[in-house]
Amino acid sequence: MDEAQIDFSGFPAGGVAVVIGASGGVGGALVTALQRVPEFSEVVGFSRSGALPVDITSEASIATAVQSLSGREIRLVIDATGFLHGDGFMPEKSFKELNAAHLAASFAANALGPALLMKHFLPLFPRQGRAVFASLSAKVGSIGDNQIGGWYSYRAAKAALNQLVHTAAIELKRNRPEAVCVVLHPGTVTSRLSAPFAKSGLHVRPPAEAAADLLGVINRLAPTASGGFFDYKGASLPW
Repeated sequence: MDEAQIDFSGFPAGGVAVVIGASGGVGGALVTALQRVPEFSEVVGFSRSGALPVDITSEASIATAVQSLSGREIRLVIDATGFLHGDGFMPEKSFKELNAAHLAASFAANALGPALLMKHFLPLFPRQGRAVFASLSAKVGSIGDNQIGGWYSYRAAKAALNQLVHTAAIELKRNRPEAVCVVLHPGTVTSRLSAPFAKSGLHVRPPAEAAADLLGVINRLAPTASGGFFDYKGASLPW
């Protein structure tokens, strides 16, 4: 999908789009694509390596980022962060490999961090008009779709993220009925996160393609979709 084909006319003109995780493959591609959308007056990207460093496991850094946006009309927030491997950890193949530190790191980055983002960013949404918060989850976080097991820490943390977003969407609807809060599965994208698993036969897509697909889904989401879990084609995924 070409970014130029994405029509965001459903969003009020002049709003600000925010991407957290802007230094990653998908996050960077999202920033680039959003900069071509005329409805947004500004696109702000946050990351741990940015001019204003934001680490989603640090609530203080999130609060500082929100403070920097004071007075701006926030209409779109995309959480493009995630942790699958690193710091000596790789996805578990068996419950014999379960490690408390690995579980804690995965939940901190994949569930607790996004929850703190919602805590601080959702109150910035205007009470009227369209606004969207989207967090990147993963199909492997689906309990109903889990057929092969493994990847305990990542699966469980993403399942927790799905529940947190679904719960926040219920509350958000009470005073911002036109706002949408969802989790999205971007597919397997060429990035540092997917590099060790980009095996032959696995459909791996470039970040620009993934970003365009995700923005297309976001643009089509109706308020009734709030609280949902969707893939990059817009299909609903099982919890």
